[in-house]
This record gives sequence, structure tokens and C-alpha cells, in this order.
Amino acid sequence: MSTTATTNWQDPEAIRLMLEEWDTWAVVGLSGDRGRTAYSIASLLQQRGKRIVPIHPDAAGGDLTVLGEQAYPTLADVPFPIDVVDVFRRSEAAGQFADEAVEIGAKGVWFQLGVIDAGAFERTVRAGLRMVMDTCPAIEWRR
Repeated sequence: MSTTATTNWQDPEAIRLMLEEWDTWAVVGLSGDRGRTAYSIASLLQQRGKRIVPIHPDAAGGDLTVLGEQAYPTLADVPFPIDVVDVFRRSEAAGQFADEAVEIGAKGVWFQLGVIDAGAFERTVRAGLRMVMDTCPAIEWRR
């Protein structure tokens, strides 16, 4: 891993683009559990005018709705373009969602606070996507 990659994990321009210009956010790991951080952050995204798209394996039956939005079991199942893939998974499980974001043509990937995968960062940026790791939209909006 290069020093440049490490210093760019929280690139201000990538953060600005995602928070100010990109509107459709797939939230990986979002369920209806109001006690989970993913739920509160997805709610904040909605309050800030973002469209959230819940991604959760429990949506496989097609009848899961979270925060008023239809959930999908995988990113590939979403029938419209996604701007940002926001990942609420442990670091060791998060990289596959960065790879899937590349596959579906997302513009960016956001790994939440504490979620770090340097290899996924390198692959995602090399594929031409913006990526932010180890921070949270709530933190960045306060700055």
C-alpha cells in the first residue's frame, strides 16, 4: 500500500462530491433495526436530501422496506443507477462491496468509521471510482 493511498482515504474532494453532488446512496447492511448505526446514518442521509437504497440479504423475498424505501438483496438487484455505495460491514467483509460497486457502475464508495480495506481502496480508485474510508457522513457534515 502506498503512502498516497493512505493519505487519500479521506480526500476532501471525494467527500465533497459524495455529500454535495451525488444523490442516490445504496446503504449496505441497512435493515429496519433502529438501534443500528446504519439506520441512523441512512435517516440522516434522507434528511440531507439523499435517496437511500437499503441493501440487505433479508430483502430476497422482495417485501422489505426500510425508511420508506424498497430494499434489495444485492447491489446487482437495484434496477436504477447508484451514485454512492455506503458500506456498514466489518473490514474483512467490506471489500466485496467495493468490487460490486465497480461492477454496477457506481461513482463512489464510502466505508464507514472503522471500516478499512487498503486493497479494496486501491482496486476501487484504480477502476476510476472515488472512495472514502474510515469516516462517517455525520462527522464530515459537521466539519
